[in-house]
Parts: sequence; C-alpha cells; structure tokens
Amino acid sequence: MTTIPGQPRVFFYVQHLLGIGHLARASRIAAALSDDGFDVTVITGGSPVKGFPGPGVRHIALPAIMAGDAGFSGLTDAHGQPIDEAFKDRRRDLLLAAFQECRPDIVLLEAFPFGRRQVRFELLPLLDTIAATTPKPLVMTSLRDILQERAKPGRDEETVALIKQHFDRILVHGDPGFARLEDTFPLASEIIDKVSYTGLVAAPVPQQAVEQFDVVVSAGGGAVGIDLIRASLGAAIAIGKGRWCLITGPNLPQADFDALAAEAPVHVDIVRFRSDFASLLTGARLSVSQAGYNTVCDVLQAGCQSLLIPFTAGGETEQTTRATRLEKLGLAQVLTEDALSAQSMQQAIERALAHPAERIHGLDLNGARHTAAILRALL
Repeated sequence: MTTIPGQPRVFFYVQHLLGIGHLARASRIAAALSDDGFDVTVITGGSPVKGFPGPGVRHIALPAIMAGDAGFSGLTDAHGQPIDEAFKDRRRDLLLAAFQECRPDIVLLEAFPFGRRQVRFELLPLLDTIAATTPKPLVMTSLRDILQERAKPGRDEETVALIKQHFDRILVHGDPGFARLEDTFPLASEIIDKVSYTGLVAAPVPQQAVEQFDVVVSAGGGAVGIDLIRASLGAAIAIGKGRWCLITGPNLPQADFDALAAEAPVHVDIVRFRSDFASLLTGARLSVSQAGYNTVCDVLQAGCQSLLIPFTAGGETEQTTRATRLEKLGLAQVLTEDALSAQSMQQAIERALAHPAERIHGLDLNGARHTAAILRALL
C-alpha cells in the first residue's frame, strides 16, 4: 500500500488466542476505516486465518501465539510449545519497530487493558514508548460490548489505572440500549468520560443466499465447538429431514472433521468454512451457534431465527450474558452448554422451528462505520 500525504494513520493491534472473533471484529473495523480514507496497519499476533484481516489494509503478523487450552492457562507458540522470555522479547521488539515505522496518528488496542493481559509483556512497553513519542498519537481501546467477569481482585483497579494513564478513548462496540459498559465492568463510573459507544460491529447487509439450507450450524473458529457440532449432527440424524449445513470452523482437528463427515447423512453438508456464511443465514429457517459477538451480529443482520449455546468453558461468562439478554428480547432461544446432547439439541431445534423467535429489532449494527466517524471527529 502507498500512504497518501495527509491521510491519517491508524496502528491497530489485535491478538486472538482461541477463536477468531476478536480478529473478525477488528477486521470489519479496519475495513471501514480504510473505506473512510484512513491508512490502516493491522498487527496480528495469533495463528493465520485465511481472509483476515482483509484487503485495503497493511498487515504485520507477529510470531503467532495461542491459548494453551480453553481456559487460557498459558501461552504456546504455533507448534504448541510454551513460549519463553526470549520469544516474548522478540515479539516486543518487532511490535515496537512496527510502531516506529508506522508513526501513527491513532493507536487502537483491541481489548487491552480490559482483556488480553496475557500479552502485557509487549503492550506495556508499547504504551511507554507511545507516551515518550512526540507528537503523541491518540490511544484507544477497541472493546466489545459485554466483558468477562473478573475472578481475581485488583484487576479492575489495574485496568482503570492504565486507562487513566495511557488512553484517550474507550470505543465500546455495542448499542447502549442493549448493554452498557457499567453492566459488566463495576468501575465504569471512574472512566465514563472516556467512553464512546459505536454500535454493534456487524458486516454489511449480505446478499440473499444462492444456496438454501433449513438449518445452519456454526462453531466459530472451531477450536472449542466440537461438542456443538456433534450434538447438531446427532439431531440432524434423528430429525431426518430438511437440508442442514454444519460449519465446523477452520481450527477443528482433522481427525474430528473426518469422523463427522463419515457419519453425516445425505441431507447434511459438513464443511470447515463458508465465505458466504452471512448470506446463508438470510435463507435459513434457523441458525444454531455459540453466542459469540460476531456470529450474533451476523444473525441479527440476516434476521433469521436463532438457537444459542453459550460457550462457558474456563469460567467464561460473556456469551451467557449476551444470550440471556437476546432471549429476554425474544430474539433468540438458548440451550445451555451443560445440557448439550444430541437429544437436547433435537428438542431445542424442533421447539425453535415450531415457535419462531422475534426477527425484528432496533439494535444499531453500524458500529464499524460509526467508529470511523468517531475517529474523524477526535482528530
């Protein structure tokens, strides 16, 4: 890419550790910024995902790290080996060099300091470097609307201290009528003057589906969705009718994928990825998925019925909070992960198809475009 003189430069850091939701949301925002005339550099630190962060932006990939397990206990490299101090130092140096080369007007840090504490070994040095830079760029955190509940004392206080010291703005990518920062961050009142709500970051309205499925099942990146896919396949076999598409995600182990594909009957398609996923939802009678931010945005944008199975491993609370709120609004039905089986999935799917959820909502889904407008105004 060629930088245009006078074009504001954005340095956007995103680290995905388990799924691909953080990367997908950041990529949608980066695309909107690029379309609005920003010169965008996206720095990623997770395993490569085809199609992300997408065209129109400069991409710098740090040596990949990922969560050691679903509970985020420890970090590993791309080969599954625990990372050491030398690895961390190399990543830090590469990140600082990328910042110095970019010379941005705005730095966006996805989730940090509200999340991604695992990579503070490189983000704290970056913040210190930014503080010593003249002219100093604006620093903002790019934050989803619902946060994980804190289990350890002192974490929220540490977050507030970092926000007050280093950050100019908190971009909350949500509709305040659906969820506000103070709903899941107890100390929000101390930093409320820095908060801007962008609306939910959904993809553009998709084209109508070329291929029609009655039920579309998706497991996000696939790293933790095997139980959902297995239960859905069991339900599809038991129900025995309709056309089903089961999207396992790119990170599902090959042996698991092969076993599922061998068991699938003729009315069930099992694939790793569909680039037209959002479009498929427009023609589906029902979407079955976890309750991740991006998938829920896709479902709301498409206007299809939704059955949500919130991810709860490792004490995760964010998806349960989102799913419960959508259920109260009549926008989804919920099956808990601890009750998940082929039989319970069959019953939930039959119930959802027999009693459609409300499809009309007034939630703001234009968060990517609004983010660009907010940055323009701040500059």
